[in-house]
Amino acid sequence: MARPVAGEIVILPFPQTNLNPGKRRPALVIMSLPLGDLILCQITTQTRADEYCVSLARGELDRGQLAIDSFVRVNRLFTVEKSIVLYVAGKVKDSKLSEVRLKLRQLFAD
Repeated sequence: MARPVAGEIVILPFPQTNLNPGKRRPALVIMSLPLGDLILCQITTQTRADEYCVSLARGELDRGQLAIDSFVRVNRLFTVEKSIVLYVAGKVKDSKLSEVRLKLRQLFAD
């Protein structure tokens, strides 16, 4: 598999906060790091009422598809090795990636 790039939605066994193996879940690639690591944001279908959620509608993808409108949880960042990614499910439009990056800057500015 090619190395995922920023803006792509990947599917992986999502890590749990208690370090137990998780279910397959989508995540948004924020950055592809040297040596194969990826910085990701959690994607969820659960409505979150915090200022760091970015809505992600099914029509906001350049390629691929979402089963249901979702939210990118910008304050749920994590780093994984590329090898645990199961597959790339799609890619968000550049305008949506820019919106996520703006929220990231706000998060780290606080």
